[in-house]
Amino acid sequence: MLIAIASLKGGVGKTTTAIHLSTYLQTDKPTLLIDADRNRSALVWAKEDNLPFTVASQAGSPAFIPKHQHIVTDMKAGPEEEDLVDLAKGNDLIIIPTTPNHLDLDATVKAVEFFKKWNINNYKILLTKVDARTTNSKTAKQFLVKENIPLFKTEIPLLIAFERASQNGKTVKDYHDFRAKQAWQQYAQVGKEVINN
Repeated sequence: MLIAIASLKGGVGKTTTAIHLSTYLQTDKPTLLIDADRNRSALVWAKEDNLPFTVASQAGSPAFIPKHQHIVTDMKAGPEEEDLVDLAKGNDLIIIPTTPNHLDLDATVKAVEFFKKWNINNYKILLTKVDARTTNSKTAKQFLVKENIPLFKTEIPLLIAFERASQNGKTVKDYHDFRAKQAWQQYAQVGKEVINN
């Protein structure tokens, strides 16, 4: 399966999603994560060599592609319209992470408008950094459903465990924090939704 993680805006959990979805997909079949972001965050995360899947730069990925059944690409933030169209043609699924914040949602809606303009349907929105103490998530979800925008059932909570795990070069699955287990269960649910898509 070919999956691209894309967003018109940074800071929405794009790399976190790429890392954790790759971790789940690796339990199904060999998975390659291609870091196509300018910041190379996935490669930095992988530096400690604690991740259960292969991570490669875009330039270095061709040698690894034939050995993997799942290919996840962490795209650069803010791709142009043409890039999004090319992504849709070259991938089975495009995942667009967004927080419930109105500025992030606005950028997500712009990406959806590009897809609608080109009659592209192989994308899905993932709500990330959801703070259970606010109603932002419920409002955002209602808006996306009302607009008939494809949305994952699962939401990713706003938890410090993600930051702590990344600082240690691990996923929340392998980081021992009492909230990390909850964080991992949410990404595992996203992975199940992707495989059963």
